[in-house]
Amino acid sequence: MREKLSEEQVECYRNDGYVVVEDCVPPHIVSALRQEVARFQEEARGMTESNDRLDLEDSHTPEFPRVRRIKLPHTISDIVRELLYSDHVLAPARDLLGPDVRLHTTKLNLKSSGYGAPVEWHQDFAFYPHTNDDVLAIGVMIDDMREENGPLMVFPGSHRDPIYDHHNEGVFVGAMDFTASGLDMKNAVKLTAPAGSISIHHGRIVHGSATNVSDRDRRLLLFELIAADAFPVMGAMTKFDNIESFNDRMLCGLPTLEPRLQPIPVRIPQPQPDRNKSIYEVQAGVRQRAFEPAVN
Repeated sequence: MREKLSEEQVECYRNDGYVVVEDCVPPHIVSALRQEVARFQEEARGMTESNDRLDLEDSHTPEFPRVRRIKLPHTISDIVRELLYSDHVLAPARDLLGPDVRLHTTKLNLKSSGYGAPVEWHQDFAFYPHTNDDVLAIGVMIDDMREENGPLMVFPGSHRDPIYDHHNEGVFVGAMDFTASGLDMKNAVKLTAPAGSISIHHGRIVHGSATNVSDRDRRLLLFELIAADAFPVMGAMTKFDNIESFNDRMLCGLPTLEPRLQPIPVRIPQPQPDRNKSIYEVQAGVRQRAFEPAVN
């Protein structure tokens, strides 16, 4: 029995590598998330550089704070942590991954109106290859996602393609050479939906997002989740100290000591660049950008 998703939605995810589900997160939780974002934006006032909590826009100043990512929000926000462990998130995750689900990481990406930074085309699996690809990200839409405010974009079916090379001059840069990929921009789909909706995308799907050029904010809370029997491959960017800390990431169900091995394409994200605090810094090494950066 499915908990949240219909058979049609599950089939859509399997075939296309993504699905959007409206009215998943209640309005009072969305409102609380917006208040949390405002709290962290105020925290950035006076900061001169990014730290282990907040990643700042290139155009940030101490007087006019601009945050592009809140790092590991589940560790610094009770609201986010409660949502992570709720059925609003875990029910659709179990429908796709099974009963045993482990947390990989969390992040809250901000695209403020008029200057929100783009994210170049990439595959999450390029950052953290695992022994199988039951790996996904659930995005909670804190704002209405519209075509003009930099929504997540995906290439349907690309989760069945190879893992593209995300290197430049032998160094991992966290982004593909889009021109060399053979993908056509006209086939990209923008994941638009009202606030309170969720998007779910497969870890291997090609995705990215453009600059927010609208007068509306675009804030997306991302929970990256994996099946308990998906173990990171050596050289992946997944970090844990020992098996105990790895098992502490279990969100529901039971851990295992038996990784499930699948014959799936893997490319190791090594060697790492010197600047490696967020995807924005990693992607600074991209040779040719697909998206124009913000200008103000």
